[in-house]
Amino acid sequence: MDPFLQAAIEEAKQGLKEGGIPIGSVLVIDGKIVGRGHNRRVQKSSAILHAEMDCLENAGRLKAKDYERAVLYSTLSPCDMCSGTALLYKIPRIVIGENKTFQGPETYVRSRGVSLSILQNSECIQLMEEFIQKNPQLWNEDIGV
Repeated sequence: MDPFLQAAIEEAKQGLKEGGIPIGSVLVIDGKIVGRGHNRRVQKSSAILHAEMDCLENAGRLKAKDYERAVLYSTLSPCDMCSGTALLYKIPRIVIGENKTFQGPETYVRSRGVSLSILQNSECIQLMEEFIQKNPQLWNEDIGV
């Protein structure tokens, strides 16, 4: 398995252990993880701390040229907010663990020149399916339903 996707899955599992939503993300530049995070909306009572947002926040301030060489990994298809942030910073590639349980604006992101790799990883799918089944109200809150 891709070690960077595995790192994102570890983040997702950490979020679940903390009582949050099991979605994880890592930012990779030149083959090294420079930021990692997981969905912390529940833990921090935050409106915006999806996994990708937490990951980018934890990476700190980077130069535009750094983002242009980056790959964003996420265990789940990024939502409108997280996709928009990737577009803002011109991150050229996003690796998605799965989009079976939720699909963000992938067509639009591709139309803006971003390469998407969708892996349909069984562990990512299982994490989300189990969580959604046990916590439908919290899941709906997270995706704005």
